[in-house]
Amino acid sequence: MSRPIPVWREYLELTKPRVVALLVFTALVGMFLAVPGLPPLRESVLGLVGIWLASSSAAAINHLIDQRIDKVMARTAHRPLATGALRPVQVLVFALALGALSMLVLVLWVNTVTAVLTFASLIGYAVIYTGYLKRATPQNIVIGGVAGAAPPLLGWAAVTNMQGSWDWQHALLLVLIIFVWTPPHFWALAIFRREDYARALIPMLPVTHGVTYTRWQILFYTVLLVEVTVLPVLFGMSGLFYLGGALVLGSVFLWYAWRLLDPPDEFYAMRVFNYSIVYLMALFAFLLVDHWLPLLLG
Repeated sequence: MSRPIPVWREYLELTKPRVVALLVFTALVGMFLAVPGLPPLRESVLGLVGIWLASSSAAAINHLIDQRIDKVMARTAHRPLATGALRPVQVLVFALALGALSMLVLVLWVNTVTAVLTFASLIGYAVIYTGYLKRATPQNIVIGGVAGAAPPLLGWAAVTNMQGSWDWQHALLLVLIIFVWTPPHFWALAIFRREDYARALIPMLPVTHGVTYTRWQILFYTVLLVEVTVLPVLFGMSGLFYLGGALVLGSVFLWYAWRLLDPPDEFYAMRVFNYSIVYLMALFAFLLVDHWLPLLLG
């Protein structure tokens, strides 16, 4: 007989900790790339706390809005609301508390610009994407990807207040990378879980346009992604170390996307999905190391 899951674990599940950890990491990289030396400690730490709280709040709202479809999808049937481990009112209070605490931290101890951008990102994901776009169009993940791509900009704003920094527009390049990365990342999962989405009446691209069309879209966006990842070098934001890493990572991603056109097995789409996560983490790590190389070698 399996042991009951502790209540705190159920609440932790609401925050989608692995997804949020990746978002916070990209925000951290944005902070380090925003300034020539070390970013200010207080704004960095409290900025990350505020961004983490807001992302966790958005994730919990996602659970609340998606509770109906979570019950019929195998991938999400274990979630706290789907299993009845938590009640909707508990999740609502938890999400609102996290969101309010996030805004309090950012407004009082970071800056208003970061608070406004973070709140806009929270609403964009939790309300506009989850509440409307997800059910309205097969381009849901493309349009809604703007909100999920915001963390590097939020991190940048936290340590600069968008004033007195050198070329803060570079933050938008980081946003663009994640924005273009999102469709091939999520559509690979959607291919593998297309029966789940069809059963839940969610118009994901593999459901509405078929698997073959989606595979070609993944390849198209992956080619675009490789091109976009060169922009930080062209705009003088990063150097040859990052360029080499980006091209190697991009080549592997392209190989995965090309092979997905005629995959060896049904599970191959999940291999593409899993690599896309490693890809984004490694790409931002290369950005960070490249930024510090002149300081370390000089």
